[in-house]
Amino acid sequence: MAKSKIKIPLPRLDDLFTTQLERDNPKIIQISELPINAIKDFPNHPFKVLDDEHMEDLVESINANGVVMPAIVREEDDGSYCMIAGHRRKHAAHLAGLEKIPCIVMKLNDDEATILMVDTNLNQRISLLASEKAFAYKMKLDAIKHQGKKGEETSRPLVEKLEKILSAELVGKEVGESARTIQRYVRLTELIPELLELVDKEKEGMAIRPAVEISYISKKNQKLLYENFKYNEATATLSQAKLLRKLDENKELTADKIEEIMQEEKPNQKEQFRTSYDKIRHYFPSNYSNEQIDNKIMELLEIFCKEWKQDVAKVK
Repeated sequence: MAKSKIKIPLPRLDDLFTTQLERDNPKIIQISELPINAIKDFPNHPFKVLDDEHMEDLVESINANGVVMPAIVREEDDGSYCMIAGHRRKHAAHLAGLEKIPCIVMKLNDDEATILMVDTNLNQRISLLASEKAFAYKMKLDAIKHQGKKGEETSRPLVEKLEKILSAELVGKEVGESARTIQRYVRLTELIPELLELVDKEKEGMAIRPAVEISYISKKNQKLLYENFKYNEATATLSQAKLLRKLDENKELTADKIEEIMQEEKPNQKEQFRTSYDKIRHYFPSNYSNEQIDNKIMELLEIFCKEWKQDVAKVK
């Protein structure tokens, strides 16, 4: 009786010299450690890399354990690398004194790189500023729109408008926002940097809905608005913002009109005492923070109140 042959599956040559991750994703070229100075930042990267307490924690973690999660980079034509995901890790590794970090090197075109950069950062970051969302959503929508336009040369206004709405819906579903909310965030990119910074301050600054209305105002008048907001230490309500936009569209918005509108009493507005920041600032050391100034003023007011009550008691 002939013996049956036992077939032993032999691994392919590629399997012997690649990782499972690389085999599962053909766009991955390699996984290796790369010099930090050979990796440039993603062009117009919308996410901020701040030297705050979170960065300090990350540096401490890298000192203790190294860079646990590899960064994702794209290999450029000139042999350099462009960071896709890992800007904070790269900065923290540099602060920790490392010269190299582990990276997943991928082969991506510009649109693929942009979409992956936005998606990975949106998924990994705990909290995001309005400005970060605004530019990130815009970059992704532009990349999606560009992908759909490849090979087309005809103008299709109606179709393009529909594609824009559908793209916003797609991005919205991925991040848990409505298409309208995505469009509002993208609209914020039309604000001058100073006004956009006010939106980032949230409760202390300007709400998104009024900011969207103001984004339609000319840059020249946006600058006038910012100066008014800064001087009066107050921003526009939604109804004020709509009126400002309407006047701007009719070429009737001036500095005097802005002042007139902003001086209108807001609903439920209480009488307030105001003084300029510059009047107070020069009484304090230059290294005092706003919080320290505020605490010192309250401390002095308490002393004044106590002494005043004592004087009143003496008179009685």
